[in-house]
Amino acid sequence: MVKVYEHPSDWRGSELTKRTDWIHRFTPPEVAEIKSALSIARERGKTLPTLTKEDFPLPLVAARLAHARDVLEEGVGIYQFRGFDVTGHSKDDLRLIYWGIGKHMGTAVSQSADGDLLGDVRNVGVDIHSPQGRGYKSNQKLSFHTDSCDCVGLFVMRVAKEGGLSLVASSVAIHNEIARKRPDLLEVLYQPFAWSWQTQEPKGGKPWYFQPIFSMRDNKISCRYIRGHIRNGQLFPDAPRLTAAQTEAMDYYDTLSASPDFHLSFMFEPGDIQFVNNHVCLHSRTSFVDWPEPDSYRHLLRMWMSVPNSRPLVEGMATIYQDRSPGAVRGGFPTRTGKYIFESTGALSD
Repeated sequence: MVKVYEHPSDWRGSELTKRTDWIHRFTPPEVAEIKSALSIARERGKTLPTLTKEDFPLPLVAARLAHARDVLEEGVGIYQFRGFDVTGHSKDDLRLIYWGIGKHMGTAVSQSADGDLLGDVRNVGVDIHSPQGRGYKSNQKLSFHTDSCDCVGLFVMRVAKEGGLSLVASSVAIHNEIARKRPDLLEVLYQPFAWSWQTQEPKGGKPWYFQPIFSMRDNKISCRYIRGHIRNGQLFPDAPRLTAAQTEAMDYYDTLSASPDFHLSFMFEPGDIQFVNNHVCLHSRTSFVDWPEPDSYRHLLRMWMSVPNSRPLVEGMATIYQDRSPGAVRGGFPTRTGKYIFESTGALSD
């Protein structure tokens, strides 16, 4: 019988809005340090594939990032940096800055079969409801979901003309509400569901796989939830059909995450850097309208990351995460060759 899980990652949006312990505004010395690190990397002729942590020295900021990792794993599960002025920096500069910060945060993993480690979140007209739909390539409203990694990071270069509100909810709070109100449905969410690979399956593998939505190991909860992937799992005749109980459980889950009582909403600002622990938080985004000029389109940079203080995972999560041991480099999608790639061994998207 699954029970309420007591942890600081159980929060409601109205509560977190009143707190600032998950937000840090870069100080002038920290901003100067980031700019200095960029100059050092440029002087050394470093590019994204060749940059090392030592080429991007951040003694002050690295300490802040270490604290952020603690908050992500042991605290509320979300951390946001603000106060870096992106004006006056080229797109290439901003990509190198974010990649350098990421080197101090953890290890980047591949986000798609293309092997992109530094992804571009911008609208290129992809329909998220298609079998291969990916939300970061669309301007459509996204449902609450997790990404396929321990931690997702976003760096805001430009915001939209209208919309694009960022939403975050605690999957632990949702878990506990279901435990209190509908424990029968929570039992269902701990059982395997059939998920679509969204055309990202390993070479020669099935286009769908089994995975639970909630799991727990060593008193550490983990949630992975992307309803569209579960819905698309039904496209394959050999995948088990969703039961009435599974559908009801997901409907209740979605109702809770969409409730303003549960989620936090805010508008990004250029220069924001947000990190979210996918095991305990869900994220979403409202639809948006871009500026007419392509060079002004809403544009965020994204990293899927493994972090050194990540939690252990159950056997049922091995399909996506591979290594289930704490602190492992894991997660992401395999490339079309069937291999998983980490850090600078793979391609970097434009």
